[in-house]
Amino acid sequence: MTPRLLATSDLHVTYQQNRDFVADIRPHSPDDWLIVAGDVGERFDDIEWALATLRKRFHTVVWSPGNHELWTTKDDPVQSRGEVRYKQLVELCRGLDVLTPEDEFAVFEGGPDGPVAVAPLFTLYDYTFRPPGTTDKESALAVAQEAGVVCTDEYFLHPDPYPSREAWCAARVEETERRLAAVDPALKTVLINHWPLVRDPTFILRYPEFALWCGTERTADWHVRFRAAVAVYGHLHIPRTIRKDGIRFDEVSLGYPREWQPRGWTKAPLLDVLREGDAR
Repeated sequence: MTPRLLATSDLHVTYQQNRDFVADIRPHSPDDWLIVAGDVGERFDDIEWALATLRKRFHTVVWSPGNHELWTTKDDPVQSRGEVRYKQLVELCRGLDVLTPEDEFAVFEGGPDGPVAVAPLFTLYDYTFRPPGTTDKESALAVAQEAGVVCTDEYFLHPDPYPSREAWCAARVEETERRLAAVDPALKTVLINHWPLVRDPTFILRYPEFALWCGTERTADWHVRFRAAVAVYGHLHIPRTIRKDGIRFDEVSLGYPREWQPRGWTKAPLLDVLREGDAR
């Protein structure tokens, strides 16, 4: 059986229904790879359980962090913050043999158009997806607050030792660009980031002000510059496929039970990101 490069995100295993879904995830073939594009959970023990469970079943598991993994909540025995927390998550993954944005990009050989570099990224956001009429972070946040939209990151996602989340984002973008530029130019890439690399997926948000916490304009051309066969993301909890510049962007979120239950899902969806065509 031909191996597949499958993807999911936003498993949110704090919810028992989602945890049950993860416990039931199985590959089609023992050679299948699985991308997990962030928001596995908030607590280290939950994240470890989910990734360890998946790694036992899949040939390779590739993880990119979401905002929820970076939260420091009172009920997590691990109280590290910011970059230290991220580095601890990377070490947790390495102990499970799960690939991270800090590891060498692996090459998946089973794509229909040849091998691809599988590139997990970690970019954060910098408040540049702003509401119309605003010109900076402060005015944009004021509009969001007036609309009653404030992301929980403002309370739980700490940028230490950086002075702000946007400063951490700038450092991550610079480092990630350097690593992507070093990929063999003969290879196409699968770009994996919890936050969408382009703003377009946020245009259908019910609360458009939430786009502030959804990415950075600094990644808007990466899908072209770095030869993406497909870009995989999560975060919005709006699973769908769009195209930009002829390149497919797949949101692969499970989301919260209140979101997936109306869809009638009986298991966590896994999307074959190197499939031919756009059928989900």
